[in-house]
Amino acid sequence: MLELKIDNAKYWKECIDTIVNLVDEGVFNVTKEGVTLKAMDPSSISMISFFMPTKAFSKYDVDKNVALGLNIDNLSKIMSRARDGESLIMKEHDNKLTLEFSGQSKRRFKTQLIDVRKSVDKEPSVQFDADVEINGETLKELVKDATIVSEYISLKATKDQFTIDCRGDSGELNEEHLSDGNSIKKIKTEKNAEATFNLQFLENMVKSCPAGNYISIGLKSNEPLKLTYKVGEAQITYYLAPYMES
Repeated sequence: MLELKIDNAKYWKECIDTIVNLVDEGVFNVTKEGVTLKAMDPSSISMISFFMPTKAFSKYDVDKNVALGLNIDNLSKIMSRARDGESLIMKEHDNKLTLEFSGQSKRRFKTQLIDVRKSVDKEPSVQFDADVEINGETLKELVKDATIVSEYISLKATKDQFTIDCRGDSGELNEEHLSDGNSIKKIKTEKNAEATFNLQFLENMVKSCPAGNYISIGLKSNEPLKLTYKVGEAQITYYLAPYMES
């Protein structure tokens, strides 16, 4: 028996947006603590770890752990049909997930559960040298700036500032944010950290961060990036492998 209710269906859409930006399928594990998903993108360059606690649901009826393998792209298309004022009830039965939207009318979509080709159990284990908290809108704009000149972005954190560098055939970009500026909430460093990453993946990670939220960045030289933010009660964590020139 599985029945989950969210009073605002569009909130679940916002959560699914954070996942579909990177992966096309995954397994939602529904337990007494909440709903989790860990998945790699098809190229295995990036990973998402999603957790939504039980308190984010207005009804959470689960009598045993349930694993829901889903095509995330199909789920995202269904959730794009959420309307203002609608609630959402999700039920699992007969190897299908039913999504019932209730508002001025009731609509029920059913999507087939699938066997996911590749599952992920653990997150990368990295002792980060620097932790940065930056305004989400600032980071989105910073990434947009970078896409003008390059497909890659170098992030650097020191005790006093957070810096990006981009170089491409069309030009260069350097952007600095001081630790006491309006955009940076915190910079904590054990030592300077710098690494280069694929811009498209980074853009996909930050695009669904709600306005007004801060994004936490864990950085270690030439190691995977950790990027975390919240969507309501849900916590979204991404990992991105560094780009290494051959």
